[in-house]
Amino acid sequence: MEDLSGSTRAHKVTMTNRRNCTVNGVNDVLSFDIHEILLETEQGMLMIKGNDLHVSRLTLEKGEVDIDGKIDSFTYSDVVNAGHKNESLLARLFR
Repeated sequence: MEDLSGSTRAHKVTMTNRRNCTVNGVNDVLSFDIHEILLETEQGMLMIKGNDLHVSRLTLEKGEVDIDGKIDSFTYSDVVNAGHKNESLLARLFR
């Protein structure tokens, strides 16, 4: 069991039948539409692609997001120096 008393939260992805997904350890929801959701997590940026995607529950205080829809893929990307506020999101993702 991980110690959650520090500044970071545990990151966990739970998916059921490619239709429902719960993600823990979420710092921010950067963008979402019916085809793509982009999350900033404790383990880097997480891009979820699919069809008819909906954020059904969002609790940033706990770092939890519930997603419904047909989920096709999860893609992680590490973001180095994510604290640089002068850089655009795309510049940070494709560094």
